[in-house]
Amino acid sequence: MAIRLRMAMHGHRHHRIFHLVAIDRRLRRDAKPAELLGIYDPHIKEKDEARVVRWSVDRIRYWLSVGATPSKSAIKMLELGGILKPGSPFHTTATSPRHPVITSSQPTPASQATP
Repeated sequence: MAIRLRMAMHGHRHHRIFHLVAIDRRLRRDAKPAELLGIYDPHIKEKDEARVVRWSVDRIRYWLSVGATPSKSAIKMLELGGILKPGSPFHTTATSPRHPVITSSQPTPASQATP
């Protein structure tokens, strides 16, 4: 069973709450997860000055250690929370530059050719 860490959406319209869940990758977005790992409330309450994220760091690290792959939005959340480092192996090619950056100062073969 391929497990994926992703966000599930719950709540009323204009007041969504997102759950970070470990779920089989073939199931729909709001299906019953294998485990609830965290809750993200993007709305700022009157008493709070920031958005609130509550999660179980140990369980997230466990699922990552057994081979669960996080989604793009989950990678962003885990990086902001300090659980994943910015250069983690979970980044896809979509987040890296399309063309490699050439830092060599050597001339290219085309510029060495004489006309």
